[in-house]
Amino acid sequence: MISRMNFSKTGLLPRVIVAIILGMTLGPHISPVFVRFCATFNGLFGQLLGFAVPLIILGLVTPGIADLGRSGGRLLAVTVLLAYMSTIFAGCFAYSTCSAIFPGLLGIATESTGQTGVVADNISDPLHLLSPMFSIAIPPPLDVMTALLLAFVFGIGMAVTGGETLKQVFTESRSIIEMLIVRVIVPFLPLHIFGLFLNMAHSGAAVRIIGDFGKVIGVIFILHVLLLLIQFTVAGIIARRNPLRMLWTMLPAYMTALGTASSAATIPVTLASAKKLGIRDDVADFCIPLCATIHLSGSMLKITATALAICLMDGLPHDPALFAGLVMLLGVMMVAAPGIPGGAIMAATGVLQSSLGFGDPQTGLMIAIYLAIDSFGTAGNVTGDGAIAVIVDKIAGKNRYS
Repeated sequence: MISRMNFSKTGLLPRVIVAIILGMTLGPHISPVFVRFCATFNGLFGQLLGFAVPLIILGLVTPGIADLGRSGGRLLAVTVLLAYMSTIFAGCFAYSTCSAIFPGLLGIATESTGQTGVVADNISDPLHLLSPMFSIAIPPPLDVMTALLLAFVFGIGMAVTGGETLKQVFTESRSIIEMLIVRVIVPFLPLHIFGLFLNMAHSGAAVRIIGDFGKVIGVIFILHVLLLLIQFTVAGIIARRNPLRMLWTMLPAYMTALGTASSAATIPVTLASAKKLGIRDDVADFCIPLCATIHLSGSMLKITATALAICLMDGLPHDPALFAGLVMLLGVMMVAAPGIPGGAIMAATGVLQSSLGFGDPQTGLMIAIYLAIDSFGTAGNVTGDGAIAVIVDKIAGKNRYS
């Protein structure tokens, strides 16, 4: 699996941070010719990313849905439903809270409809960002929604029929897509981010944008803590347990995820912490590994909040109905993401572009901010897995809590 591969000795996050710092530092002093050269690379990389997104959806989501059919049983349905509801709630919680906070926090003027925002330096303003020297169109082989529907059709079909031949085809396709992400897209992401921040710094917009996103990151961290309190309060009410004590028991999993930024790598610690909660071994052994794949409340909160901030800063539509559809789609599309560095945001890119109208500048900034706080989202995911497991164990019956 991709989670066992060696991506880089330095790791992706340090390279992203270095790329941002270099872009911010060199931007005001570098030649416009070099900035345009980097903008050309960004344009080509953006075209490649747009080409790859439908393939990522089809290659990762399809076998992910098919694999769920192997476990079977009532507990599978209960766990999947709870994980999806928790993930959707996280997105709605982020949107409703940030919609009230961000306009005042970011100094954005909004119309009475709440659908537009205006700031002095829009991210994608063509008057600010230098244009590429040339561009090459690389049309994607499939529309994003077409790829998603095909993933549902084939994934559910394979889960029901158990067709091993087609499963093998998609399993091998997943390996190819994972290789594309790990060996092509991920290594070039820091260069893409460097070019984006170089261009923004050259135009003078970067300082304002970075300052605003420092505030956004602070809000996201607070919301992560509140979300965990809500999750464990609900679990505590259902299981008649002390939510704060349960949350404290899951703290080793939270801290481990902060260091690894990987739900898969944290499974042993999450599993041990869940069993300390008194969850039966068979329930924990089933629920925790499954939730590491399908429960993405922390990632959902982070993506929703960041996407809303970008919409506000760039005057893009961000009404509740639009984000409700976005959140429900992301809850499914991110299922295949864990274990791949930046996998959740890669899976989300297509929906962000098709639903919110994100272009290359917004997508690049979204990826940069997501990766910069990736470990916090992962920590929220795995810690929330404990709350899901407590509820599943209560539903399964025969609890032996002390």
